[in-house]
Amino acid sequence: MMQRRPMIGLALMAVASCIAVAARLLVVRTLDGSLVVGWPGPTLGQFRVDAVLVACSAGAALGASGAILQTLLRNPLASPFVLGVTSGAGAGVAFASLAASIAGMAAPTGAALGAPALAGALLALGCVLLLSRRHGALDPITLILGGVIVGAIASAGSTVAEALLPPERRGLLTGWLFGRIPEVPDMGSLAACAAAALGLTGLGAAWGNRLDGAALSDDEARSIGIALGPMRTAMFIGCGVATAATVALCGPIAFVGLLAPHCARALVGARNRILVPAAAVAGAGLLTAADALRQWIDIGGGRLPLGAVTAVFGGVAFLVLLRRTAAGWMA
Repeated sequence: MMQRRPMIGLALMAVASCIAVAARLLVVRTLDGSLVVGWPGPTLGQFRVDAVLVACSAGAALGASGAILQTLLRNPLASPFVLGVTSGAGAGVAFASLAASIAGMAAPTGAALGAPALAGALLALGCVLLLSRRHGALDPITLILGGVIVGAIASAGSTVAEALLPPERRGLLTGWLFGRIPEVPDMGSLAACAAAALGLTGLGAAWGNRLDGAALSDDEARSIGIALGPMRTAMFIGCGVATAATVALCGPIAFVGLLAPHCARALVGARNRILVPAAAVAGAGLLTAADALRQWIDIGGGRLPLGAVTAVFGGVAFLVLLRRTAAGWMA
């Protein structure tokens, strides 16, 4: 029974994600505020299909990234958003937009957002890792504090860049910084995000045993033959690429990379060979469900930003996890 548990858990997670996809495809809020179930036809239906593809790709990339970062950093609170990687990628795009405006060029869109997003993501991750090292090891408390600080600085930088933009460009960046699931996505960005999600998930599953060993102390991991330096470098770059791809496609998305690994771990256990794919499935389902919920909530003046939905639920979960983790450290 214990051997079957991971596969049963993965199957349950896949079913839950399929339910979220079906809800996003088939349930919609009408102009009078009521919810109806049905397929709207080929034209409007394609918008929903594209939105689901975007949510699944971005959610899977964030879920796999969160699971790998939590293992490598030995910290249950690690995720692209908490460590400032998402905010760093957003700042990279914001300053690229500002630079384009100063140079009199068109604002970068679609696949052109990938390079500045990747630069910002890797720079933020590098700063956090540098700040959190104590006596040659990563301090878990300093890691989270460093991520919060770097994320706050990056968010402030994005705000400054936004304020310096001309009014005709500012609205586009403002909406993008809130996070959204585009119903008419740039196909190049969507393909890059899907490829990053599949590649990182496959790499995490293939290196599952190495990741399990990396969860031990550095000395123990080296004693069983794991080359921590090259593996960490490859995985950190992979997580940075995946996060940058999601930011280029959807803007900054909060907390999905934190929640998805914990949902997966509760159902399939901690072995990374199955945990990383399960976290990718969970991330796809969570982001699709958040987008569906956003479509159903009537606030009178339109729909809630996706980032607000994920931040509300993810923030509460983060506080619960923080309380449990802090109790463990104090014990």
